[in-house]
Amino acid sequence: MEKRSNKYYLTLSLKQYANGETEPAKEIGIEFDNHDEIFSIIERIKDKNIFANESEAIQFALGLKLFSEIKIKNRKNPLFDELNEVFPVFMKKLKSL
Repeated sequence: MEKRSNKYYLTLSLKQYANGETEPAKEIGIEFDNHDEIFSIIERIKDKNIFANESEAIQFALGLKLFSEIKIKNRKNPLFDELNEVFPVFMKKLKSL
């Protein structure tokens, strides 16, 4: 039986370069699956008030979910060896807040 996952489409647009320029415009869109419902996770992270503002909470939640899903799918990749030991501890700490 195939595992079910939520399907997402994410668009990232570069609004302005560090030097103030807005051209050339850049944008990328990706489709991806995630076993979690990311919008509810964003809301839970925002509700914890662990960051300076809502934007940081959203960035953190989105980055964490994108990263952790790839880590899970590639858990045997040697790149993640050290993280496989500490990541569960980090996640338990986050969930306990």
